[in-house]
Amino acid sequence: MKSLKRETLLIHEGQEPDPATGARAVPIYQTTSFLFLQGLETLHLRMIRHAENALAVAHYLKRNPKVSWVNYPGLPDSPEKDKVDRYLPLGAGGILGFGIKGGLESGRTFIDSLSLVSHLANVGDAKTLAIHPATTTHQQLSAEEQPATGVTPDFIRMSIGIEHIDDILNDLEQAFDKVS
Repeated sequence: MKSLKRETLLIHEGQEPDPATGARAVPIYQTTSFLFLQGLETLHLRMIRHAENALAVAHYLKRNPKVSWVNYPGLPDSPEKDKVDRYLPLGAGGILGFGIKGGLESGRTFIDSLSLVSHLANVGDAKTLAIHPATTTHQQLSAEEQPATGVTPDFIRMSIGIEHIDDILNDLEQAFDKVS
């Protein structure tokens, strides 16, 4: 049996990629492993909180007069609700999308007005994140090309975190107040 430590060391020192797959292994240091395991131990608890918060945010958005549509599979009117109930009994996760009335400028104003919610493109963080793809990740595409990728001028994507739900909703409310 080969020593994993030796294999990792060889690759770290510049060993060529695997000829069959082209893959390169990356060393996992003790601190990284420890932090990974620490996070893994509480993942199930965090995921429940993500899902609970996301459902609460989705319901809030459905009632908001400045929102034209909400896409969250845990909502009762979602076409995916039966699958969520069958396969995801603890909740539908923390990602949702919605359309803000007023399009591009309203989306930009909303994002710029958030204070607790971070304006970042990644998902799955412990903190709540939001992005307006039409003015960020997909801005290099023309207005005609964006819809082919699922991006519309009104689209806001959120990754709901594990903060207290009142803090998230209060931040959304104050940001919506700044949208005309």
